[in-house]
Amino acid sequence: MKYRKMGSLDWEVSALGFGAMRLPVYNPLKVNEEEAIKMIRYAIDNGVNYVDTAYPYHNGQSEVVVGKALKDGYREKVHLATKSPLWMVKKAEDFDKFLNEQIERLQTNPDIYLFHGLNRSRLEKIKNLNLIEKIEEAKAKGLIKYIGFSFHDNYEVFKEIIDYYNWDCCQIQYNYLDVEYQAGTKGVQYAGSKGIALIIMEPIRGGKLAIPDNVLDRKPEIKEVLDKSEVKRSMPDWALQFVWNHPEVSVVLSGMSSMQQVVENVESASKSVINTLTKEELQTISELREAYSKYIMVPCTSCGYCLPCPNGVAIPGVLRMINDLYYWGDRGRPRIAFFYNRMAKSEEDFEKRKAAGEEVEGAATLCIQCGDCLDKCPQQIDIPSCMEQANALFEENKRVSEVFK
Repeated sequence: MKYRKMGSLDWEVSALGFGAMRLPVYNPLKVNEEEAIKMIRYAIDNGVNYVDTAYPYHNGQSEVVVGKALKDGYREKVHLATKSPLWMVKKAEDFDKFLNEQIERLQTNPDIYLFHGLNRSRLEKIKNLNLIEKIEEAKAKGLIKYIGFSFHDNYEVFKEIIDYYNWDCCQIQYNYLDVEYQAGTKGVQYAGSKGIALIIMEPIRGGKLAIPDNVLDRKPEIKEVLDKSEVKRSMPDWALQFVWNHPEVSVVLSGMSSMQQVVENVESASKSVINTLTKEELQTISELREAYSKYIMVPCTSCGYCLPCPNGVAIPGVLRMINDLYYWGDRGRPRIAFFYNRMAKSEEDFEKRKAAGEEVEGAATLCIQCGDCLDKCPQQIDIPSCMEQANALFEENKRVSEVFK
């Protein structure tokens, strides 16, 4: 295992971190605890010293399973991170309630406590509820050691959050497809310039950058790039080495769901070195990025200029789900539809959840084809037509081939 400086903190972290968001399952509601514990312990036995979980992962089971995996002397070998579910925090006292519940689930105190999924609205909640004061109190009481945040918004908001507080660490989505998405490469460099420990999530884009060999023939543009490259790597290794190549990166989280993935990722981490990818290797990655772009149906960059929608439609989120379903095909429908169906689908439901203080996003069913978004979109996307496609895909359950002819 290779180790890196954890930002400006006084300890070194393994290049690979264990992300406990995609543990092996018997079914969507039940984690295979025995296998998950074996995987986590194998990773630790092979040098991984960073484990990441969060309150909602696996409907609360992730923290429980991680806590069990860290028994028998394993807790002392790792730095443990979990996250405050900000969307569930309605008043300042809720912060303490959730942290205490998480400590019970984990059967230990986390080392790192992150505000989960920070964006502009959640930053305002932190300010309004004085949650910085609450998290500093938790640190003073010895309940946690380090303070950070995970992030989902654009670069401008990322910079604002970084500058708002003296964070120990931050966690962002980054991979060779997302160099200009959310915080992007500029965010990587800005966090690095501040000496903040940078934790990377989604290095393989939820499996999108790890196409199995038996499926690769269906993606000929991607296969062609790999075949002509003189350097031969597995697709996950290409993705991981791209992220590890950045000197600002401290630890790369992988959400592993099988022992084989753990073994392969540990092996990849043993080869991770900063600033060593050759010009030819970087060219291959650039060509892979270009090849993947051919499988994007809607050219949305998630800039958010189309927002707010007067009817509450979460336009970038819906467009991203359309793209995901177009890429994965009908075999990806259950997972994508799960997230889509959490959106509000009626005006009544939207207003009810909003009045209850929930963070609510509207589904495509709320689109009334008003066209307010059309002039705002710098990509000139026909957003109302895309909302009709989303309704066909997710409400009428039409096959991908029926909608995208």
